[in-house]
Amino acid sequence: MKPIKSFESFIKSGIVKRQAPDISRANFLRKESEKSYLSLNKIVNEIGLNDDNASTIIKLCYDIVMELIRAKMFIKGFNSSGKGAHEAEVVYLRELGFNENDVQSMNELRYFRNGVVYYGKILDKHYAEKVLKILEKIYPKLKQ
Repeated sequence: MKPIKSFESFIKSGIVKRQAPDISRANFLRKESEKSYLSLNKIVNEIGLNDDNASTIIKLCYDIVMELIRAKMFIKGFNSSGKGAHEAEVVYLRELGFNENDVQSMNELRYFRNGVVYYGKILDKHYAEKVLKILEKIYPKLKQ
């Protein structure tokens, strides 16, 4: 994995653009994230975590966090799009006061999730357990 750039570099390159704050879109994303979080907990508690559903759970965890990051970006008047947008959103965690370990963990999750979505990589229960721990740490802070 290549080193993570600064958020400012994504603004300079045009991947992140400044815009008027979009509170309604931010609220929508927060609600969607909360619904997904509740669904995730139901899946884990009722079905359990196994190798067969690990990739699905990992993608869901990623989406939950990314929706909250995007919501915070919309509130502050930022929007990302195009190649590198997801990386820019992960880097925005620094702007929100998250430590470098959290940023690196989310960047790793972004990388592996892309492997699942775009290259057919299969992830296992062990990695899904790690991702659930990342979610447990990051989600409450992002919800504030």
